[in-house]
Amino acid sequence: MPSWIRVPVIFFIIAGIVEYTIDSGDQPAFIKEPMVLLFLVLVLLIIIAIEAIVSSVDNILFQSLDEKAKAKLTSKQHEPSKILNWINTTYLKLLGSKPIEEEHDIILDHNYDGIKELDNNLPPWWIYGFYASIIFAVIYLARFHVFNGENQYEELESDLVQAKIDIEEYKKNAKDLVDFNTVELLTDAGDLKAGQQLFEVNCVACHKADGGGGIGPNLTDKNWILGGGIKNVFKTISEGGRDGKGMIAWKQSLKPNEMAQVASYLLQFQGTTPAEPKAAEGDIWVDENAPVEKVVTEAEDIKED
Repeated sequence: MPSWIRVPVIFFIIAGIVEYTIDSGDQPAFIKEPMVLLFLVLVLLIIIAIEAIVSSVDNILFQSLDEKAKAKLTSKQHEPSKILNWINTTYLKLLGSKPIEEEHDIILDHNYDGIKELDNNLPPWWIYGFYASIIFAVIYLARFHVFNGENQYEELESDLVQAKIDIEEYKKNAKDLVDFNTVELLTDAGDLKAGQQLFEVNCVACHKADGGGGIGPNLTDKNWILGGGIKNVFKTISEGGRDGKGMIAWKQSLKPNEMAQVASYLLQFQGTTPAEPKAAEGDIWVDENAPVEKVVTEAEDIKED
């Protein structure tokens, strides 16, 4: 293979490997990451340099040979490669035509104003393709019409079901994708322990360790300034409290999963008795999605209070 073919082939193979291994989204890797382009340019220069060095060494060795050895090497270099010979032989076999020198053996008796017809066989590639289509048709008929295999609509349904399962599994392993609309109450001991640690580091100063409230509101009663429940509490932690006098937005400091852990932990203060409870602030909040029996019971408790 000449160097003017070998150099671009090697370069594009390396560039393809780089593009495949680097996650660059919709853009090519060398556009999104300028360092990749620099690396590819460096690789190209190295390949060209290696080719130049090898060519120079070959030339020096060639000049050191005697005339007989030079002639032998030159004739060997001009021989067609084994790969090209194999491709040419395979092509001729698949074509199935006779050389011009042997066409007289297959000339038919038909003669139309001097125009004669050759009795050529069908090309082997066409015959093999025809046999393959028959085999495929038999298998297709047996699978979909005899044994009632899944059709494209059933396969689509199966793929959609599997996609939903994969998405749910992905969400479990990518907890930081959670937001106000998708957050759920965490009950795992590990999550609650992590939420407790975050609460003690960031929230105790305003809400006290037992949730009784200080600068911040009491977390143990049924009153909420911006709404209770995991979704509202998560949003309040993420976006912050009331303008000018509420707590800061923690979305710049805490990850979504960490805010879900804190929200889940502090909701455990509901119904507990702190040492020095702060007076209730905000409105009594009732979960609209709670079962009817639970809502009625809570309403009765509030009325009795």
